[in-house]
Amino acid sequence: MRHTDPDERWLGAVVHGAFFLLLGSSFARFLTRDQGGARAGWVVALFAAFCLLYVLGCLLAPAPRPGSPPTTRHLVWLGSVSAVWVVLLVLAPSATWCAMPLLFAGLHALPPRIAVPVAAVLTALVVASEVRVAEGTLNPNMVVAPPAVAAVATAVMVHLQRQGARQRVLIEDLVRTRHELAATERRAGVLAERQRLATEIHDTLAQGLSSQQMLLQAAGRVWRTDPDAAREHVDRAAEITSRSLAEARRFVHDLAPADLAEHTLPGALAVLAQRESGPGLAVDFRLDGEPGRLPERVEAALLRIAQGALANVREHAAATRAALTLTCLDDQISLDVADNGRGFEGDPSRAPSGPAPDSARGHGLPAMRIRAAQAGGTLTVESTPGEGTVVSAAIPLAPLASAVRSASNTPKEPVL
Repeated sequence: MRHTDPDERWLGAVVHGAFFLLLGSSFARFLTRDQGGARAGWVVALFAAFCLLYVLGCLLAPAPRPGSPPTTRHLVWLGSVSAVWVVLLVLAPSATWCAMPLLFAGLHALPPRIAVPVAAVLTALVVASEVRVAEGTLNPNMVVAPPAVAAVATAVMVHLQRQGARQRVLIEDLVRTRHELAATERRAGVLAERQRLATEIHDTLAQGLSSQQMLLQAAGRVWRTDPDAAREHVDRAAEITSRSLAEARRFVHDLAPADLAEHTLPGALAVLAQRESGPGLAVDFRLDGEPGRLPERVEAALLRIAQGALANVREHAAATRAALTLTCLDDQISLDVADNGRGFEGDPSRAPSGPAPDSARGHGLPAMRIRAAQAGGTLTVESTPGEGTVVSAAIPLAPLASAVRSASNTPKEPVL
């Protein structure tokens, strides 16, 4: 038997040891009690052939792995060694009990529908041999004991086979489930990464391109009537192009906002407010409290939310004034983006500030909500038609780690 499991190797060693022990005692009994006549040489030869066949079977025709069908070589060996044992039993009844280890060594590899009848035949031969050599009054144990022992051994063997089959099915189901779970986790990771990349692209490249388009369209409208204004629009578009290029390079490098590489969060928000201010829109920045050192993830989320909110103000709100307010408390940091634009009514989770956008847009508020949730916070939108809009993001600071873990289970709105 070739087993890699320690328990199987231990069981095989016990079975082989029992077989050779019983074979040796049977041969010794034959030499001391049953030897005689012209067939003694044949019996010794059969004992030797029986032992040799058993050893060759262990080496050349091992039993198959549990759950696998027996090989042709193993079946041939089992038939040969059983035939030799039957002949030996007829000539030397001393070999009777060699059937028990043979039963375990060979028949456990057969399916129950074959192993049970074969075990019954072997047991009948053992009983017949015991009765044949009995002297005096028949001992009932000679008739009852072998079938009882064989029945118990066969029942245990069949039970172990069926239990092993059930365990193999459970293990296969477990392995398949683990593979499916791993595939699901990979798909979820891919979707989360796609969502994150989509949000980053929306908050950087898409917004920059939108601003450039608006400025270039404005320059085209006044190109002949007001060349100075047109050149100013083109210059601003060029500035946005340079800034978008820096964002794109930063995006490729580590996905962090370029402004945060040069400024603290309040400084980056102040730069953003100054940059977004222009003809027709004035943006102010106010700081309430001292933010201290914040995790990069929180700073990036708040800056991106501010960029997205101001992009909505610029493109949809028709506002003349907007205010960025960063409020720092002991256990929370919040960002408010307020404007005096036209506002809107309806579900703020679905509509941007201002008129309903076309089907290719409308990703701003969902992206801001996702960023706030990923940082462990919340985002709220309050708007009244004709009275402007306020976008508020609040992120708890203590315990921030617990908040981030809980945010990972928050349902995310699709952005693609």
